[in-house]
Amino acid sequence: MEGVSYQRFPKVKIRELKDDYLKFELRETDASMANALRRVMLAEVPTIAIDLVEIEGNSSVLNDEFIAHRLGLIPLTSDRAMGMRFSRDCDACDGDGQCEFCSVEFHLHVRCDSDQTLDVTSHDLVSSDPSVVPVDVVQRSDSVGYETSEQRGIIIVKLRRGQELRLRAIARKGIGKDHAKWSPAATVTFMYEPDIHINEDLMETLSLDEKREWVESSPTKVFGLDPNTQQVVVIDPEAYTYDEEVIKKAEAMRKPGLVEIYAKDDSFIFTVESTGAVKASQLFINAIEVLKQKLDAVRLSEDTEEADDQFGELGAHMRGG
Repeated sequence: MEGVSYQRFPKVKIRELKDDYLKFELRETDASMANALRRVMLAEVPTIAIDLVEIEGNSSVLNDEFIAHRLGLIPLTSDRAMGMRFSRDCDACDGDGQCEFCSVEFHLHVRCDSDQTLDVTSHDLVSSDPSVVPVDVVQRSDSVGYETSEQRGIIIVKLRRGQELRLRAIARKGIGKDHAKWSPAATVTFMYEPDIHINEDLMETLSLDEKREWVESSPTKVFGLDPNTQQVVVIDPEAYTYDEEVIKKAEAMRKPGLVEIYAKDDSFIFTVESTGAVKASQLFINAIEVLKQKLDAVRLSEDTEEADDQFGELGAHMRGG
């Protein structure tokens, strides 16, 4: 219909925010938008990861390919990834992927000269760009005090006396769709927000023991008993996992309709965990930016097709004339 707009204006409310964790509500939109956002966060927000390894010397127990694979999976701080070029599109190095605009160089040289086993970790990687370093190096510099095993870095290989590892590595910009090492997210999940209604009149026909039995039938702590009024109350609606156990229990107690639970089809609760390559909040912002770019590309292609159709019709009229 002419003049009818189906435009929606989604709203976001942040519930919990840490460097590597984000929980937020996405409202007034549908599942297609929620899932598009989830997939972009997982697979299309760019980060930086080691992509080329040149082994100059390796006398460790691990072969070259094994070490190269382990290096690629070390998360690197990727705050500048959005502004970098993909190596395949870089005109400064003709797609070679070894220039300051599309890559970062790392060096590692470790030799064990003692009888004690030496751990070669991500802390031994020396970066040509101070803003692109292994994530745990940043966490280590932020922490103060006794060094725990987690703060010693991600172990690459262990060396014994006389063994040596010497290499050069190139880190490049990429996306999780190409390889999981470029994915900035450990997990991104969303659930429909549940809408729970208890039939108070029907609930009053239950004894206290029956109420307690019904509350305990839920695998997660969604419901509880008010200690003062002995009424069944909803404690945490988001703990509901759509298992329908309380509905089945109500039917078994011959009380169908005791509770009604619906999924709000325009309200979603997201949980985002970052690998540390970018902060969870920045991951969300970057995902929206990437999604906008993709939508702009679709709009542009539609406009181009429409223009081609119009010019095609014009050409046909001219030939016909």
